[in-house]
Amino acid sequence: MRARALALTIALALSGCAGAAHTTTAAQNDDFVALYRSLHPSIVFFTMKIPADDPKRKGQWDDAYGSGVVVQSGPWGSRVLTDAHVIQDARDLVGTIGDGPHAKATVVARTDDDIDLALVDVAIPNAKPVTLGSSKSLIPGMAIGVLGYPIPDAFEDEHLGRTVSLYTGRIASVRKGALEIDVPIIPGESGGPVFEATSGAVIGIAESRFEEERAIGFATPIDEATAFLAKHRHP
Repeated sequence: MRARALALTIALALSGCAGAAHTTTAAQNDDFVALYRSLHPSIVFFTMKIPADDPKRKGQWDDAYGSGVVVQSGPWGSRVLTDAHVIQDARDLVGTIGDGPHAKATVVARTDDDIDLALVDVAIPNAKPVTLGSSKSLIPGMAIGVLGYPIPDAFEDEHLGRTVSLYTGRIASVRKGALEIDVPIIPGESGGPVFEATSGAVIGIAESRFEEERAIGFATPIDEATAFLAKHRHP
């Protein structure tokens, strides 16, 4: 009887541990669900035309895409942070905010150094700006999410529609001028926000991935973007 009672006690203890683990996982999943809902209205989808890469098609233009995030907004419109390479040589630039309204977009400023950032005004007033965090206290292992529009043309070709996608992972390393994350930055996602999984504060701007190892992604630390934005805030 004593052995059976001991076994039952252990089983109940293990069941309690499993329940706690399940509750923790569910809570984390609920955090990402809540953050997706909160951040979605601030995510921007860019469409544009860029010069064709093929020398045989010189003078022709191709469709291109990218992502961004609203960092300032008012009756005048919305200022959007993205990567400089997203809008390089672009024409007919259009921004869609939160999978809702779309309007003409105009490049306001872009970096002219190694920092890959740009600010774009979209003629849509009173959008929801995100909260910008800080990259000073980031450490490897922190949980993060990435929001953007991966290969949107491929999704549309398969009649799957177009909407913002969420990918989750962790900071792999904090490097000089870059955040290394274990989430690959898929073409189309560049310029989208990397956010901290607890508060939802944006801590980086999705930039690129290694061609040799595509599972490794990189983001521009948000402190670089904050300094850039401070010089080009809307009056």
